Amino acid sequence: MAYQPVVVLQLPLSDPALLEPFVEACLADRVDLIAIWGEGCEAVEDDVDWIIVGDGSNPDRHITTSSHPGEPLEEVLNMARCWRVEGREGIEIVRL
Repeated sequence: MAYQPVVVLQLPLSDPALLEPFVEACLADRVDLIAIWGEGCEAVEDDVDWIIVGDGSNPDRHITTSSHPGEPLEEVLNMARCWRVEGREGIEIVRL
């Protein structure tokens, strides 16, 4: 199953070991935005950014990330609905 172009990652993670395979799948599926919501979202956003960058040798590894501490989920979803990806649309909430 391919991920939509915009993903809202809902925390907490059930298993932190699932984060790296999730990010790699998002890269393969050409996800454009991962918005991270829930307690600890800023730290998880940093982790996601480091996974995306990897060793820095591949400039094609790019996903925009955002974290939303203290925001209601509905506000995060509203922001995600405004995100435009040319020729593709779709938003999904993911729990790992």
